[in-house]
Order: sequence, then structure tokens, then C-alpha cells
Amino acid sequence: MSYVRDPMPPAPPAFADDIDRFLGYVELEKGLSRNTVKSYETDLKQAAHVLQRLGAAGWAGVTVPQLTSWLHALSDQRFSPASQARKLSAVRMLCRHLVRERVRDDDPTELLAGPKVRRKLPRTLSGAEMGRLLAAPNGGDAYSLRDRAMLELFYSSGLRISELSGLTLQQVDLEHGFVRVFGKGAKERVVPLGGQARDAVAAYLAASRPRLVKPRTGSELFLSERGRAISRKTVWVIVKKYAGRAGLGRGVKPHQLRHSFATHLLGGGADLRAIQEMLGHASIGTTQIYTAVESTRLLDQHARFHPRNRPAK
Repeated sequence: MSYVRDPMPPAPPAFADDIDRFLGYVELEKGLSRNTVKSYETDLKQAAHVLQRLGAAGWAGVTVPQLTSWLHALSDQRFSPASQARKLSAVRMLCRHLVRERVRDDDPTELLAGPKVRRKLPRTLSGAEMGRLLAAPNGGDAYSLRDRAMLELFYSSGLRISELSGLTLQQVDLEHGFVRVFGKGAKERVVPLGGQARDAVAAYLAASRPRLVKPRTGSELFLSERGRAISRKTVWVIVKKYAGRAGLGRGVKPHQLRHSFATHLLGGGADLRAIQEMLGHASIGTTQIYTAVESTRLLDQHARFHPRNRPAK
């Protein structure tokens, strides 16, 4: 198996083989990302340990009452509703796989009701805040040029952090102004690259990347000081560094650049379906959350500036 194992104790022997086969299926046949597969592995191994303590002899014999008790245990341990829903989703997928493989005759998760998850509106930066963040790497050294190009591309194309850190030279077409991205499930999409992002990436390629190249460097676009692909953790550090420098506080997260990309496009009049394609969302329902963000912004603007919302003199 090529999926990455986490350091937690291995699954109980009676559960382990079914988990391994399921993980191989979702990675090799479904094409899910390594991070998603690892998340499934962690959740399923944790569930297996609890279910074993509840008397289950393996996934083939897990019962509805045992799964119900497992869900109650998650609640007692104060896992958030979102975490509970994610863990239940992993177990649902495994049980459905076992039914398809005829390991089980029934799916015990069909009768389970998951926790109600209140969907939070994504936090975004305003246009002015985004401008300050992008202007923060203002030096001419190799790292400033790299970081400016990275932030510009991040915001210009609305990439996920894993997509950004995994970009190669071959995926970026500066001449025609687009980035070819391989997102969740190895699905390919083409995303436009704005003019300022093109200029920043071109400057990085000309004056910065050659200075970061090492003997074992490959075709990775954004390089670390060791000449390897920049890691997701480093992207987090870079975003927080420049957010602090721009006076935005350390609470800014990389994914907010993606949220801001979508919200600003919508606010500028872009079609929701086009935004869905650029973000790589499988469902338009996922993209529609940004309409709620935009509505909230408009209500705030109305409350602040409409003359009839001000106290009478």
C-alpha cells in the first residue's frame, strides 16, 4: 500500500485487513488524495478500537447498537459535531464498501442519524486587506520574490494549499495565463492566472528560483531553502508571517485566500457556476456558501451606510 500511515497504534487485528483493503480502494481506484486517505485511516482505526471495547469482533459483525454507542462516546469526549460527522462518514464509506465486496449483507450505518452540523460561513479578507497582504513581501531577495509570487498565485487562482505547494513548472502557462491543477480525486481543472500573478511568478522564475535550485531539485515550482517542493506547513508559516507584517494579525489562515478569491469574484459579478469550476467543487451546493458570505457583507454595508439605519437626530 502507498498510503501514509499515522503514528497511532495499529487497528485491532480483526479490523485491520478490512481497513487496509478499503484504504487501497479509495486511493488506487477512487483516486483520493494521500491526505484524505490518511484522514480516513486515522478515523477508522480510532473507531475500531472503541468498537472492539464495545464487543465487536470485526467490521463484518458490527451492529447498529454498537455504532450508536460509538457515536455517543464521541459526543461524551466532546468531539465537535463536524468531527463526529466526518468520522461517521468514514465508517459509512467503509460499510458500503464491505456490502459491495459482499463481506456484509447489510449496511448498519443506514439507520444512524449523524449530528446536526451548523455550517460556518468562511472567513474572508476584504479587498483592501488582501492588497496589504500581497504587498507585504516587498524585498528583492530570493525569498521575498518567491513569497510574493506564491501569495499572488494563491489568491489569483483560488487554489487549495496542497494544490499550491504541489505545483510543478509544467502546470503553469504564463504565456496563456492559466494554471493546470490536479485537485481532489486527481481531477484536473484549468484555472486562470491574473496579470499581477503572472508578473510575480515570472519575476520569481527569472531571479529567485534559480538561486534556490539544488543538485536534486526537480520540476517543483515553489522551492524551499533545501531546493525541494515547499511544504504545506511552510505555506502556513509564510501566510501568518506576512499577515502579521500587514497588520492583519496572526489569525489569518491560508484557506482564507481561497475563500477571498471566491467571495471577491462573486461580489464582482462572476457566475456561480464559473466559480465552482475554478474552485474544483464537485457540487454547486458547496460553492453556494459564498452567496451567504456575500449576502452577509451586503447586509453589513447597508446597516453601516444607509441613512435610514442611522439614529434620528
